[in-house]
Amino acid sequence: MSTVAVRPHRGRGKGAGLGLVAWLLGIVFFLPIAWMALTSLHTEQDAATNPPSFGAALTLDGYREFFGTGGGASPWPALVNSAVASVASTLFVLLLAFPAAYALSIRPVRKWTDVLFFFLSTKMLPAVAGLLPIYLFAKNAGMLDNIWLLVILYTSMNLPIAVWMMQSFLAEVPVAVIEAAKVDGARLPTILARVVAPIALPGIAATSLICFIFSWNELLFARVLTGVVAETAPVFLTGFITSQGLFLAKVCAASLVVSLPVLAAGFAAQDKLVQGLSLGAVK
Repeated sequence: MSTVAVRPHRGRGKGAGLGLVAWLLGIVFFLPIAWMALTSLHTEQDAATNPPSFGAALTLDGYREFFGTGGGASPWPALVNSAVASVASTLFVLLLAFPAAYALSIRPVRKWTDVLFFFLSTKMLPAVAGLLPIYLFAKNAGMLDNIWLLVILYTSMNLPIAVWMMQSFLAEVPVAVIEAAKVDGARLPTILARVVAPIALPGIAATSLICFIFSWNELLFARVLTGVVAETAPVFLTGFITSQGLFLAKVCAASLVVSLPVLAAGFAAQDKLVQGLSLGAVK
């Protein structure tokens, strides 16, 4: 009677260990958000205690004060300005980056790596270094406190990284499909809209989400170049830190509300984001 030696499933144990590590990392990254959400539901007295009082009574006073029900400034103009600047700049970035990435990835362009490096090198300039010239230009052009100035700035700031990302995505589009469309008589706009765009949709979604997040979270230029009319949500958020003190519960409530659009966009496009960021990683 023969016996068969059973080897331990090392691969299964290793996978379970990696899964446990992933869950632990996810919990660690989620804890600050949970803490912020819990603090936003406390009164200012309970939120200021150290260590925090987790068993304190819950209230929505922080959200009521943020939305101006207590007589404060309304956050809606700032939220609308952030939405307009982020969405409009993202659309402009896609309209400009998509043809450029197509030319650098599919069309024969000489020294395309030098062009991509030039695009990426524009992101190496510290934002503070360009703040004064942009401020003087906006002042002389009469565009201070104008939301469309932010749209132009965010478009120019996000365009290099968008071209870089989309070039790698479009490089995975089969050239045979494009050549077949040309044989059928399709022109370049038709090829871009009906052939290339559907194939590269995950990459476009990933690029759009990243540009939207960068625009929504931008604070430096919005703080300096806007005032009352074009104030964005991050600038409005900094107004809660005054010389009278830090209203922790109100700040946490405001931070959670301002973060919701980005979280919602990321959750809605998570499948496309994962596909886009991993596109080309596995042949």
